[in-house]
Amino acid sequence: MSIELRGSYSTSRNNSLERNSFRSESFSEDRDQEVIPDVGCLSIVVLGASGDLAKKKTFPALFNLFRQGFLQPNEVHIFGYARTKLSDDELRERIRGFLSQGKGASTEHTDDLLKFLQLVKYVSGSYDSEDGFLLLNKEISAHESSRRSQPGTSRRLFYLALPPSVYPLVCKMIRGYCMNQSHLSGWTRIVVEKPFGKDLFSAEELSVQLGELFDEQQIYRIDHYLGKELVQNLLVLRFANRFFVPLWNRDNIANVQIVFREDFGTEGRGGYFDQYGIIRDIIQNHLLQVLCLITMEKPVSLKPEHIRDEKVKVLQSVLPIKYEEIVLGQYEGYRDDPTVSDNSNTPTFATVVLRIHNERWEGVPFILKAGKALNSRKAEIRVQFKDVPGDIFKCEETWTANVNHTE
Repeated sequence: MSIELRGSYSTSRNNSLERNSFRSESFSEDRDQEVIPDVGCLSIVVLGASGDLAKKKTFPALFNLFRQGFLQPNEVHIFGYARTKLSDDELRERIRGFLSQGKGASTEHTDDLLKFLQLVKYVSGSYDSEDGFLLLNKEISAHESSRRSQPGTSRRLFYLALPPSVYPLVCKMIRGYCMNQSHLSGWTRIVVEKPFGKDLFSAEELSVQLGELFDEQQIYRIDHYLGKELVQNLLVLRFANRFFVPLWNRDNIANVQIVFREDFGTEGRGGYFDQYGIIRDIIQNHLLQVLCLITMEKPVSLKPEHIRDEKVKVLQSVLPIKYEEIVLGQYEGYRDDPTVSDNSNTPTFATVVLRIHNERWEGVPFILKAGKALNSRKAEIRVQFKDVPGDIFKCEETWTANVNHTE
């Protein structure tokens, strides 16, 4: 027997309202500390705009925000920056196919797409070129002037769709040539994605390098997987559900499986993927974040620092991994990619068992699985409860609760 919650957390309208009220309460606390609201124009700069990440993920995400009304055309402009020589129209054509719904698109969607593309402008330059970033700053300043933005109120957001090896260099250029005045409500923010370094040493070194250039509140280290509605709803499931609260512990749960399966390979990203492998690409960030949300104690509030503190406590309680509880693999044909070494041993599949040494989870195995080019596509969190004592039905299958099941 299984209990499944599919898609969004919509078993009752009240749960949705509770979730929104939690967010409102958290935001109201933050608003008490704000002196001046954001009123200046917004410039979003996508560095690495000609790459796969930008066209497949970043620009579609920005388009969705535009369609939902979060990006207003009268105050926002989007700049792409990369080494590739392109015109504004050529960049728009590159990303159009990833934003369009094809022949079945509604008139409203098509109109929104045309309006969004007109907000996109492209600047070409190298990542170590003063001239390139001076030109970028000139274009951003021209946009701010055209919007008659009061000096000190404009906002600049730099999204680095780039490998972490160039983060320090690019951030130095931004710091030197593209910072805006922020003596009123304006700001400059740097957004970096995973992977953040390749190991503990490189991650710490990267943090130091960025910290020398920007204040901590200006740096956003993000994991896009946490933006998924189902992942966000884990907090509601955990801490706003009287049914699960008393059951969520070692006394009732036998094991937890967190699974991420893809039915396709690296698809042109072999050169990048071969440097990191499935553990650094998926398990160390996406699945580990989900693990923290499943296992952490209730935070004081929904403020980011309070959630972070509880996640840290969980990670500090994770025991060293045993070699016999790790399985690695590589799909056949991976090394056929010309950008991958012929003798590469980079794993494209991994299963690892984590054990948390604390009062709530002692003895419960957490099984994390991730792989590419498998026979199905699935993102799943499976919480397997212990058998009922004295089971009169003699069930052959263990009761499971599929918190997220996406085929």
